[in-house]
Amino acid sequence: MATLSKRTGKTPGYEIRFFDSYHRRLTIYLGGRIYSERTACEAKEIVERLVYYRANSRPIPDKRTLAWVESAAPEIRKKLALAGLIEIPKNHTVQELWDSFLEQKTGVKQSTIMQYKKARTYFLEFFRGVEPLVLLTKERFLRWKSKLLKQFLPATAATYIKQAKAVFNWAVEEGWLDKSPLDGVGRGSFINRSKDRIISMDEYYRLLEACPSQEWRTIIALSRIGGLRCPSEVLALRWEDVNWEQNGLYVRSPKTAHHEGKESRIVPIFPELKEELETLFFRPESEGKEFVVNRYRRDSSRPSLSIPFAKIAKQAGLPTISRPFDNMRMTRSNEIYNRWGAFKESQWIGHSSRVRADHYLMIQEADYEEAAQWKSQRQSRGYPQAKSSDPPENKPKEHSVCLVSLSFWDAE
Repeated sequence: MATLSKRTGKTPGYEIRFFDSYHRRLTIYLGGRIYSERTACEAKEIVERLVYYRANSRPIPDKRTLAWVESAAPEIRKKLALAGLIEIPKNHTVQELWDSFLEQKTGVKQSTIMQYKKARTYFLEFFRGVEPLVLLTKERFLRWKSKLLKQFLPATAATYIKQAKAVFNWAVEEGWLDKSPLDGVGRGSFINRSKDRIISMDEYYRLLEACPSQEWRTIIALSRIGGLRCPSEVLALRWEDVNWEQNGLYVRSPKTAHHEGKESRIVPIFPELKEELETLFFRPESEGKEFVVNRYRRDSSRPSLSIPFAKIAKQAGLPTISRPFDNMRMTRSNEIYNRWGAFKESQWIGHSSRVRADHYLMIQEADYEEAAQWKSQRQSRGYPQAKSSDPPENKPKEHSVCLVSLSFWDAE
């Protein structure tokens, strides 16, 4: 039981005295004139209930007690917390959230951590690190999204928003927040085709001629002819992965390794690729080496491959090529798709049909030329030709079937 007494003198008010579960005598002082006797009596009843719940290790079950605690003045909630009757969640800050999230993010690739750190940098440019999480609102996140869209391409902004969503969802799981303020904030599309560019075979051979070494010729061949991701798959390729007899490359794929059955794939050793691989294999500098590419092993002291490639492209007399390795892989994806079909393209390039449609397939000038010649090709194969004067219902049935068949094939 708790007791209520009135204090007089210089510090008037009310005192609530009670014993906690450890039989310690504690006092909660309700000072000042803002607390009437009625308010103090109500507080005494609440304290008695809290003592009972705490002594029996039970959560606060009745709504009245819970509502009173939630609406109480901050100083009263603090006194109840100091007495061990309630728990006040720690008011975590923005800086603390990102630091704690990155600290527990173990067992993931270093490149993933670097992406999260980039997102953290741009997040803290907009939000102050000392801001309490509970003060962040959806409206402020929408303004942050608008700022990102002014700074970056939509696909880049979508990546940073996606990572921020993951961080705040983790905060909800940890009990730091009841709900993520990013709920309802769309991340946008990851698709960005503005810098897509076909790299023709003529340009490929010009790049080879401008290469400073056979190793660089092999890097470009693996990217443009083999369709490997560069640098991750190219630098991971070992000589033991090259099956000369069966003309196949065992390609390890760090990007898709977290998907079951997608950690590796077999890529054909196309004739143009085999020529460059054989030349490098029999060079003295490759003797006893484990990896196919050795000069540009993943090391912080090494420059990125994009910088030396830009010099090679300039030497070859080519204009600046944005995202060169992505575009070489994309070009090869289109060639394999058009020559060997969707299934082999998916197996050899190593992505899903959805990724292929969103990020790889392109309409080229040759497609328009082929479409313009389609009628003459149809006639040369012996298909009946419809007369322009024939009404639609009198057109040959074979012609209609042919159109349906071709439309279905194109859709596939």
